[in-house]
Amino acid sequence: MLDFMEHTPYDFVLNVSEKDLRNLENKSIHRTFNGEDFAEFLRNLNRIYQQTETLENLFVLKDNETNFYHALYRFRAEFIGGSSHRSHKHVSSTYKNSSAKRLMMFLRWMVRQDNKGVDFGLWKNIEQKYLSVPLDVHTGNISRRLELITRKQNDWKTVEEMDSALRKLNPEDPAKYDFALFGLGVSKDF
Repeated sequence: MLDFMEHTPYDFVLNVSEKDLRNLENKSIHRTFNGEDFAEFLRNLNRIYQQTETLENLFVLKDNETNFYHALYRFRAEFIGGSSHRSHKHVSSTYKNSSAKRLMMFLRWMVRQDNKGVDFGLWKNIEQKYLSVPLDVHTGNISRRLELITRKQNDWKTVEEMDSALRKLNPEDPAKYDFALFGLGVSKDF
């Protein structure tokens, strides 16, 4: 994808042409994400950047929101727009109880302030205290073994259960536990 975007993704998204996108249609990208999907993502990003300077604006929490449940849905709705393109399956819906792992990971990278060089912390209008650990099989299994969560599913309700436990440990930076939980889950030694 970076090769196709000439290693300048932001500039490419802003200036992409339909001719560029047609060249993607039959390309293989990654397992279930094909060139047609990539082209639709680029169209959607171009449309959004014509309307707003930064994606951050689409993720800002509204009054009384304490997690990204509604913000992720609002982003998804804006990103997909009125399209019925098959690519919408690649953008999780919290309203369908998805844990939205990839979107939560993206938010962690963009929001979380980190002195270790892992998270970029580029966005300044969203507080990291609202971040959640991206829930996947690894973080879920280890969290169950540590009795942080009891739910068996890896869904949004489990994200909220994990949030409750981790915010007691660190209310200002609950997502900092992501690497520890994920690493233990992957190591198989725990």
